[in-house]
Amino acid sequence: MSADFQGRKLLLGYKASAEQFGPRPLLDFAREAEDHGFDSVWVSDHFQPWRHTDGHSPFAPAWMAALGERTTRILMGTSVLTPTFRYPPAVVAQAFGTLGALAPGRVILGVGAGESLNEVAATGTELPAPKERLARMREAVELIRKLWREESVTWDGEYYHTRNATIYDRPDQPIPIYVGAGGPVAARLAGEVGDGLICTSGKGDELYRDKLLPGFARGAQESGRAVAGLDHMIEVKVSFDTDRDRALADTRIWAALALPAEDKAGIDDPREMERRAATVADQAHRRWLVSNDPEEHVEQIRPYVELGFNHLVFHAPGDDQSRFIRLYAQEVLPRLRRRWG
Repeated sequence: MSADFQGRKLLLGYKASAEQFGPRPLLDFAREAEDHGFDSVWVSDHFQPWRHTDGHSPFAPAWMAALGERTTRILMGTSVLTPTFRYPPAVVAQAFGTLGALAPGRVILGVGAGESLNEVAATGTELPAPKERLARMREAVELIRKLWREESVTWDGEYYHTRNATIYDRPDQPIPIYVGAGGPVAARLAGEVGDGLICTSGKGDELYRDKLLPGFARGAQESGRAVAGLDHMIEVKVSFDTDRDRALADTRIWAALALPAEDKAGIDDPREMERRAATVADQAHRRWLVSNDPEEHVEQIRPYVELGFNHLVFHAPGDDQSRFIRLYAQEVLPRLRRRWG
């Protein structure tokens, strides 16, 4: 099977790990990513990080405003922000309206259904079941778009309410909204209401091939849109270095990603997440594409391109992000662009 983006452009992005680095170093890394030819920068939006020790969690919208002023061309987005609990949809509409006005044409709002680590800790309430979280996200996306589109919005929905609400500062062109999905129901919702899909790598090709991508296409069809016009984005977890042992060791800091989903779902304390992650530290590399050979590494990435993902956002685990950015720009990005660009 050959890659067919159906008119979509190949985009290569950098994941700014807000759980691992403070706001200033993270800003410097993102600027370096632009300087070295990455097309986009995506920042996680956590209230609390995956690990307590040496953890960070800068406020993503404020950080993006600084990034917009430090850069000139990259796309920048959240991967992902939850617009349903700690952030009311109207506040998200205001925040991203401002970002879009500051950096027109460069801002993307990536949204997700939320997790205990962020929403429970910040609000003190229990996280609802997935069905309600997705219903809230659907309503939030609709309300945000309405606030961007109309001058005065009174909204009485199932979960959210506004009275004569006006977003006074917003861009002339609409801000795209991408929807994160880890299962077929969320993927279908992404196709129905999103301008793009956000996935994460390392979960088995059959999940993307048989569930997420078909669900996304079905949702787009049901909303009367062609899925070919929607961005297919995936965060690809990569650990690439000239020293393979170093690349392998770097993954250990992200051991929490090796935990089964059910072991992470209800955790709202980074200390407990860190404790559980320590039990699977030796398995951390399983979620990552580990290599010291650029040709091998491109082959590791190939399945995601051939599945149809056109927007690859690379998340590297190591502390020396500047080294990763330079190596990737020299050895990997050109190979990807020659082959599929």
